[in-house]
Amino acid sequence: MPRQLSFDLPVRAALGREDFFVSPANVQAVTLIEGWQNWPDRKLVLIGPPGAGKTHLAHVWAALSGARIVTGADIGNADIPTLATGSVAVEDADRIVGKCAAEEALFHLHNLTLAEGNALLLTACRPPNLWPLGLPDLASRVQGTLLAHLHEPDDALLAAVLTKLFADRQIAPSPDTIPYLARHMERSFDTARRAVARLDEAALAERRPITRALAVEVLDKLRE
Repeated sequence: MPRQLSFDLPVRAALGREDFFVSPANVQAVTLIEGWQNWPDRKLVLIGPPGAGKTHLAHVWAALSGARIVTGADIGNADIPTLATGSVAVEDADRIVGKCAAEEALFHLHNLTLAEGNALLLTACRPPNLWPLGLPDLASRVQGTLLAHLHEPDDALLAAVLTKLFADRQIAPSPDTIPYLARHMERSFDTARRAVARLDEAALAERRPITRALAVEVLDKLRE
Protein backbone atom coordinates (compact mmCIF):
# COMPACT_ATOMS: atom_id res chain seq x y z
CA MET A 1 0.00 0.00 0.00
CA PRO A 2 1.37 3.48 -0.78
CA ARG A 3 2.65 5.23 2.31
CA GLN A 4 1.61 8.59 3.71
CA LEU A 5 4.01 8.67 6.63
CA SER A 6 7.45 7.75 5.32
CA PHE A 7 9.28 4.51 6.01
CA ASP A 8 12.78 3.83 4.74
CA LEU A 9 11.83 1.55 1.86
CA PRO A 10 13.94 0.90 -1.24
CA VAL A 11 13.27 2.88 -4.39
CA ARG A 12 12.15 0.64 -7.25
CA ALA A 13 11.73 2.48 -10.52
CA ALA A 14 8.91 1.24 -12.73
CA LEU A 15 10.45 0.88 -16.20
CA GLY A 16 7.70 -0.66 -18.31
CA ARG A 17 6.21 1.01 -21.38
CA GLU A 18 2.91 1.46 -19.53
CA ASP A 19 4.78 3.52 -16.90
CA PHE A 20 6.11 6.04 -19.43
CA PHE A 21 3.89 9.11 -19.88
CA VAL A 22 3.86 10.43 -23.45
CA SER A 23 3.63 14.18 -24.04
CA PRO A 24 4.78 16.63 -26.74
CA ALA A 25 8.14 16.81 -24.93
CA ASN A 26 8.95 13.16 -25.64
CA VAL A 27 6.59 11.88 -28.33
CA GLN A 28 9.26 11.91 -31.06
CA ALA A 29 11.59 9.77 -28.98
CA VAL A 30 8.84 7.33 -27.98
CA THR A 31 7.74 6.95 -31.60
CA LEU A 32 11.28 6.18 -32.71
CA ILE A 33 11.84 3.69 -29.89
CA GLU A 34 8.62 1.84 -30.70
CA GLY A 35 9.46 1.91 -34.41
CA TRP A 36 13.02 0.69 -33.85
CA GLN A 37 12.91 -1.80 -36.72
CA ASN A 38 12.82 1.16 -39.12
CA TRP A 39 15.91 2.97 -37.80
CA PRO A 40 18.28 4.03 -40.61
CA ASP A 41 21.33 1.74 -40.44
CA ARG A 42 19.66 0.05 -37.40
CA LYS A 43 21.02 2.59 -34.89
CA LEU A 44 19.78 5.53 -32.83
CA VAL A 45 21.20 8.07 -30.36
CA LEU A 46 18.71 9.10 -27.65
CA ILE A 47 19.61 12.40 -25.98
CA GLY A 48 18.07 14.39 -23.17
CA PRO A 49 18.77 16.06 -19.81
CA PRO A 50 19.33 14.04 -16.62
CA GLY A 51 16.12 12.41 -15.43
CA ALA A 52 14.35 12.84 -18.78
CA GLY A 53 13.62 9.14 -19.17
CA LYS A 54 16.59 7.85 -21.19
CA THR A 55 17.09 4.84 -18.93
CA HIS A 56 13.36 4.15 -18.92
CA LEU A 57 13.17 4.19 -22.72
CA ALA A 58 16.33 2.08 -22.99
CA HIS A 59 14.58 -0.58 -20.91
CA VAL A 60 11.42 -0.24 -22.99
CA TRP A 61 13.50 -0.77 -26.12
CA ALA A 62 15.34 -3.72 -24.59
CA ALA A 63 11.99 -5.35 -23.84
CA LEU A 64 10.87 -4.79 -27.43
CA SER A 65 14.08 -5.87 -29.13
CA GLY A 66 15.60 -8.37 -26.71
CA ALA A 67 18.64 -6.11 -26.37
CA ARG A 68 21.24 -6.23 -23.66
CA ILE A 69 22.05 -3.02 -21.76
CA VAL A 70 25.57 -1.90 -20.85
CA THR A 71 26.80 1.42 -19.48
CA GLY A 72 29.43 3.66 -20.98
CA ALA A 73 31.35 3.34 -17.71
CA ASP A 74 31.53 -0.46 -18.10
CA ILE A 75 31.98 -0.89 -21.83
CA GLY A 76 35.76 -0.84 -21.69
CA ASN A 77 35.66 -4.13 -19.76
CA ALA A 78 32.75 -5.70 -21.65
CA ASP A 79 32.87 -8.84 -23.80
CA ILE A 80 32.25 -7.07 -27.10
CA PRO A 81 31.93 -10.15 -29.37
CA THR A 82 29.31 -11.63 -27.05
CA LEU A 83 27.37 -8.37 -26.76
CA ALA A 84 27.36 -7.99 -30.54
CA THR A 85 25.51 -11.28 -31.04
CA GLY A 86 22.29 -9.40 -30.23
CA SER A 87 20.99 -5.86 -30.15
CA VAL A 88 22.64 -3.58 -27.57
CA ALA A 89 21.83 -0.39 -25.66
CA VAL A 90 24.76 1.64 -24.31
CA GLU A 91 23.64 4.03 -21.59
CA ASP A 92 25.55 7.26 -20.92
CA ALA A 93 27.65 6.66 -24.03
CA ASP A 94 29.09 10.18 -23.80
CA ARG A 95 30.95 9.15 -20.64
CA ILE A 96 33.49 7.25 -22.74
CA VAL A 97 35.02 10.52 -23.95
CA GLY A 98 38.76 10.63 -23.28
CA LYS A 99 38.92 6.97 -22.25
CA CYS A 100 40.86 5.18 -24.96
CA ALA A 101 39.81 1.64 -24.04
CA ALA A 102 36.14 2.62 -23.82
CA GLU A 103 36.22 4.48 -27.14
CA GLU A 104 37.85 1.49 -28.84
CA ALA A 105 35.29 -0.84 -27.27
CA LEU A 106 32.34 1.23 -28.49
CA PHE A 107 33.89 1.47 -31.97
CA HIS A 108 34.17 -2.32 -32.20
CA LEU A 109 30.73 -2.84 -30.65
CA HIS A 110 29.19 -0.47 -33.18
CA ASN A 111 30.78 -2.26 -36.12
CA LEU A 112 30.22 -5.84 -34.92
CA THR A 113 26.63 -5.28 -33.80
CA LEU A 114 25.59 -3.80 -37.13
CA ALA A 115 27.61 -6.37 -39.11
CA GLU A 116 25.65 -9.10 -37.31
CA GLY A 117 22.37 -7.49 -38.43
CA ASN A 118 21.47 -6.28 -34.94
CA ALA A 119 20.49 -2.82 -33.67
CA LEU A 120 22.35 -0.32 -31.48
CA LEU A 121 20.92 2.33 -29.13
CA LEU A 122 23.14 4.93 -27.48
CA THR A 123 21.90 7.30 -24.77
CA ALA A 124 23.58 10.54 -23.75
CA CYS A 125 22.96 14.01 -22.37
CA ARG A 126 24.48 15.73 -25.41
CA PRO A 127 24.40 15.09 -29.16
CA PRO A 128 27.45 13.26 -30.56
CA ASN A 129 28.85 16.34 -32.32
CA LEU A 130 29.53 17.70 -28.81
CA TRP A 131 31.44 14.61 -27.67
CA PRO A 132 35.17 15.39 -28.01
CA LEU A 133 36.02 11.85 -29.01
CA GLY A 134 39.66 10.99 -29.57
CA LEU A 135 38.89 8.26 -32.12
CA PRO A 136 37.94 9.90 -35.45
CA ASP A 137 36.38 6.75 -36.92
CA LEU A 138 34.06 6.43 -33.93
CA ALA A 139 33.18 10.13 -34.06
CA SER A 140 32.15 9.89 -37.71
CA ARG A 141 29.95 6.87 -37.03
CA VAL A 142 28.06 8.27 -34.06
CA GLN A 143 27.69 11.71 -35.60
CA GLY A 144 26.04 10.10 -38.61
CA THR A 145 23.41 8.41 -36.43
CA LEU A 146 19.75 9.42 -36.23
CA LEU A 147 18.95 11.49 -33.10
CA ALA A 148 15.90 11.23 -30.84
CA HIS A 149 15.33 14.11 -28.42
CA LEU A 150 13.83 14.13 -24.94
CA HIS A 151 13.04 17.73 -24.04
CA GLU A 152 12.48 19.43 -20.68
CA PRO A 153 8.97 18.69 -19.39
CA ASP A 154 5.78 20.52 -20.25
CA ASP A 155 3.08 20.91 -17.55
CA ALA A 156 1.46 17.51 -18.10
CA LEU A 157 4.75 15.65 -18.26
CA LEU A 158 6.15 17.35 -15.15
CA ALA A 159 3.09 16.32 -13.13
CA ALA A 160 3.36 12.77 -14.48
CA VAL A 161 7.07 12.60 -13.65
CA LEU A 162 6.43 13.77 -10.09
CA THR A 163 3.65 11.20 -9.72
CA LYS A 164 5.97 8.43 -10.92
CA LEU A 165 8.85 9.54 -8.69
CA PHE A 166 6.59 9.38 -5.64
CA ALA A 167 5.18 6.01 -6.74
CA ASP A 168 8.70 4.60 -7.18
CA ARG A 169 9.29 5.47 -3.52
CA GLN A 170 5.91 4.01 -2.49
CA ILE A 171 4.73 7.43 -1.30
CA ALA A 172 1.21 8.83 -1.56
CA PRO A 173 1.44 12.63 -1.13
CA SER A 174 -1.61 14.73 -0.33
CA PRO A 175 -3.70 15.57 -3.43
CA ASP A 176 -2.55 19.21 -3.53
CA THR A 177 1.19 18.43 -3.28
CA ILE A 178 1.94 17.56 -6.90
CA PRO A 179 -0.04 20.49 -8.40
CA TYR A 180 1.81 22.85 -6.06
CA LEU A 181 5.21 21.41 -6.97
CA ALA A 182 4.46 21.51 -10.70
CA ARG A 183 3.47 25.20 -10.50
CA HIS A 184 6.30 26.46 -8.30
CA MET A 185 9.42 24.35 -8.89
CA GLU A 186 12.06 24.88 -11.57
CA ARG A 187 10.84 23.13 -14.70
CA SER A 188 13.40 20.35 -15.02
CA PHE A 189 13.61 16.62 -14.49
CA ASP A 190 16.61 17.00 -12.21
CA THR A 191 14.76 19.41 -9.92
CA ALA A 192 11.76 17.07 -9.82
CA ARG A 193 14.00 14.20 -8.74
CA ARG A 194 15.74 16.29 -6.08
CA ALA A 195 12.47 17.70 -4.75
CA VAL A 196 10.90 14.26 -4.31
CA ALA A 197 14.06 12.91 -2.65
CA ARG A 198 14.19 15.87 -0.25
CA LEU A 199 10.51 15.50 0.58
CA ASP A 200 11.04 11.83 1.34
CA GLU A 201 14.04 12.64 3.55
CA ALA A 202 12.18 15.40 5.39
CA ALA A 203 9.14 13.23 5.99
CA LEU A 204 11.35 10.47 7.39
CA ALA A 205 13.35 12.81 9.60
CA GLU A 206 10.35 14.74 10.93
CA ARG A 207 7.81 11.91 10.85
CA ARG A 208 5.41 14.09 8.84
CA PRO A 209 3.10 13.26 5.95
CA ILE A 210 4.05 14.66 2.56
CA THR A 211 1.71 17.61 2.09
CA ARG A 212 1.64 20.97 0.34
CA ALA A 213 2.97 22.59 3.52
CA LEU A 214 6.02 20.34 3.54
CA ALA A 215 6.47 20.95 -0.20
CA VAL A 216 6.58 24.71 0.44
CA GLU A 217 9.36 24.22 2.98
CA VAL A 218 11.37 21.88 0.77
CA LEU A 219 11.17 24.10 -2.31
CA ASP A 220 12.30 27.08 -0.24
CA LYS A 221 15.38 25.11 0.85
CA LEU A 222 16.10 23.96 -2.70
CA ARG A 223 16.18 27.60 -3.83
CA GLU A 224 18.75 28.58 -1.16
